[in-house]
This record gives sequence, structure tokens and C-alpha cells, in this order.
Amino acid sequence: MEYILHILIFMGIYGIAAASFNLLIGYAGLFSLAHAAFFGVGAYSSALLTLRLDWPPLAAAAAGMAIAAILSSVVALPSLRVSGDYLVVTSFGIQVLLYTVFLNWTGLTRGAMGLPGIPPASLLGLQVTGHLGYVVLTLAALAFTVWVLRRVVLSPFGRVLKGIREDEVAVEALGKHVYRFKVLAFVVAGSLASLGGSLFAHYVSFIDPYSFTLDESVFLLGSVIVGGTATLRGPFVGAVILVGIPELLRFVGLPQNVAATVRQMLFGALLVVFMRFRPQGICGEQA
Repeated sequence: MEYILHILIFMGIYGIAAASFNLLIGYAGLFSLAHAAFFGVGAYSSALLTLRLDWPPLAAAAAGMAIAAILSSVVALPSLRVSGDYLVVTSFGIQVLLYTVFLNWTGLTRGAMGLPGIPPASLLGLQVTGHLGYVVLTLAALAFTVWVLRRVVLSPFGRVLKGIREDEVAVEALGKHVYRFKVLAFVVAGSLASLGGSLFAHYVSFIDPYSFTLDESVFLLGSVIVGGTATLRGPFVGAVILVGIPELLRFVGLPQNVAATVRQMLFGALLVVFMRFRPQGICGEQA
């Protein structure tokens, strides 16, 4: 039972990160490879504020979202001067840059040694203990994420993002400040990814730079593709599938090193199959 709850928590955490990523890819048509870095910004911000300054975890998570929002806007300003393949390359550079900061700023992040002893999450003075408590907390964070994204995508702001995805020139001709809308999309997506990162840090109680690599960005991209872009429930469905299916290999009895290779092959095969036969994902775009 504890194992099942553990998997459910990870499904929820990565579902939050994937849903925020979907705001960029699915709704705004902005292909970025730096989302795991903002996930890491939230994790490190929340961990450091609680460890070094003794902040309450809830306040630290909120501060992490603010830091990620500011950093997202700073990163978006130069990166959105380009588009298409150039945006992909630029975002890849940002991912590598932030990962390098996590790894080499040893005075702050302890580098490859990581940050151990991160205190558990607490809410209104009550410490969250046990897997069941974290399941409830993760569900609350999921509900908050869905509420924010629903307010965004169903608003005039969300309709402009869809217009930018379909025809940026036409939207600009209508008098919309396209550049500003793109930056705001990065800010919202980055801050929500930070929320998932904060929850991740307090749940596992240890983080290091290797949890926020390019592979994690690709994993989040896969969750969006499999679940369906431009739909609120798609990324959550994708996260459930991509977190859950590889866990089934634990019951096959394969050696650990072989199972890791098989998981990677399975992940790649799923992406190929979906892109070939179901490019809109499981859920498909919702009106």
C-alpha cells in the first residue's frame, strides 16, 4: 500500500510539472527544453529557505514560485526574440546553464553532494507525515494547478495564446502585444513548475542536480505528447502513464541495470507510436 501511495505522489508531482509545460507547448506553441530547470529552481529555493533560513515550507514554496516567475521572465526576454528551431536551441542552452549552476555553485547548492535533510512539508503549522498525508497535499497542489490553468486558458489571455500558436502574425496585426503574452506564459508556466519542484524536494527530503537534467525536460515533454497537448487533463494522464508503466517492470524480475535500459526503450517506443498513430495524444485538444 505504501508503495502504491508513493507512486501516486510522483504521478501527481510530475503531473503538475507537465501541466505547466503544456501551457507553453500546447497553448502558446512555444517549444522549450528548459522546463526541468524551473522545476529545479523551485526545489532548490524551497529547500534552501527551509534549511538555511528556517522558513515554513509553505512560505518557502511560495517564495520559490516567485523566484521562478522572476527568473522565467528574465530568461524569456532574450529567448523569445527568436522562434522555431532557434527557440529550442536557446532553451536548451538555458537548461544547461541552470543545471551547471546547480552543479557548480557548491557554496549554495553543495553541488553533486546534494542537499540532505530537507524538512517535511507543513500546512498551517501541521507537519505532513506519511505517504497518505503527502497524497492529500499533492491532490491539493494538483487542484490549485488545475484551477490556475483553467482560469488562464479559458480567459481572453488563453485565447490569445492559442491565436499566437496558430498564426502569430495575424494576432500581432490585431494589435496584441505578442511578445508580452509570450513572456507572461513563461512566467505562469515557470512558477507552477516551481510548485511541483518544491513538493518534490520536501517529499524526498534530498535533492541534487541530477534530478533536473535535460532528461527530465524530455520526460515532461513526453507526458504532454502522450496525454495530449492543449488540454487540461492530458498532461496528468501522460504523467500517470509514463510514471506508472515503467514501474511494472519491477515485477518482471529483470536486473536493475537491464530494467533501466528497458524503461528508456519503452519510453522512446511510446513517443514514436503516439507521434505516428495518435499525434493529438490520448485526450486530444479540448475546445
